[in-house]
Amino acid sequence: MKDIPAVSLLIVHLGALGAVVRSTSLLRAIKRKYPRSMITWVTDAPAHQLLKNHPAIDRVLTTSEADLLSLSSLEFEIALVIDKSLKAAGILKRTTVDKTYGFQVLPRNGAIVPATAAAQELWELGLDNDKKFFVNKKPETQLMIEALELGPYQRDDYWLPLQDTEEKEKQSRRELWLSKNNKKIVIGLNTGCSPVIPYKKLSVDFQRQIIKAIQEEIPHAEVVLLGGPEDTLRNREIAQGLDVISTATESGLRDGLVSVAACDVILTGDSLGMHMAISQKVQTVAWFGPTCAHEIDLYDRGAAILSKSSCSPCWKRSCERSVMCYDQVSLEEVLNALKSCCSNSLSRGSATRNPDAEALP
Repeated sequence: MKDIPAVSLLIVHLGALGAVVRSTSLLRAIKRKYPRSMITWVTDAPAHQLLKNHPAIDRVLTTSEADLLSLSSLEFEIALVIDKSLKAAGILKRTTVDKTYGFQVLPRNGAIVPATAAAQELWELGLDNDKKFFVNKKPETQLMIEALELGPYQRDDYWLPLQDTEEKEKQSRRELWLSKNNKKIVIGLNTGCSPVIPYKKLSVDFQRQIIKAIQEEIPHAEVVLLGGPEDTLRNREIAQGLDVISTATESGLRDGLVSVAACDVILTGDSLGMHMAISQKVQTVAWFGPTCAHEIDLYDRGAAILSKSSCSPCWKRSCERSVMCYDQVSLEEVLNALKSCCSNSLSRGSATRNPDAEALP
């Protein structure tokens, strides 16, 4: 190791919270290619809360002016720019970089282009819906590894460990939930999503149907409602008159991550909650309507449920159809997938999915 030179490396990923969680899957490949890398990660707040104290990241900065001032005092040999945006490209203007992988901007016209030929495929998927929706079969994790030239794709898992205090809280939280009604397993319903694509969440009525079906057909399971601040009122509607546990929705991202980790199985749309569940190796039943199921790797720990909508996927942020994609999800498919995941979780045991046990490569 002493003969391997140290490398100063910058990651720029400002994007959606779930996408930032997914990008933690890059860290092991980075450490394989650059074993002595000193990693600085720049992201938008509040995503920095998820990355803080990570064993593979030496410095986490936000796009605040104070942090960008700190960035301007640093120099990097390598930059991995994951976002295809002017803002991400602008981050590089605040520092010095020898070599960029991923995406860059043409300064004269502001066009976002691949920084190297390796990023061409991922770049084209952002321009061609037919390729993105129907031709491509690679998960986003693989596309990023290839675009950033991080070596052969090895299907590295997400890497977002809990801190020691969070691990203890996870265990006590889970024990408390199970003791409420003397249950054996916890099913978490991640009920919402960000407002960017609001159709990635199931209706209140359908989620109530799911809860009733779980309580009838998986009687050994405790149902826990999960979500963020935008889901507070909605979760109250879902829980009305039902024997469920509602978690805190306004206690911050790390607290939400702990609640997700305390579950054995998660039912979710394509959202931050889904990526959190994947990162904590929780059995995950994810349903897909507007977005592409093939872009998500569940790492053989769950099932993808596809909407029966003929226009799915679409990635539209608004829709005026009378019957929405979330209205065309099969309750039977969801319930069967939950039963299978519950069985898998009980047979494997929660102790086998502790991400904190993973060491640096």
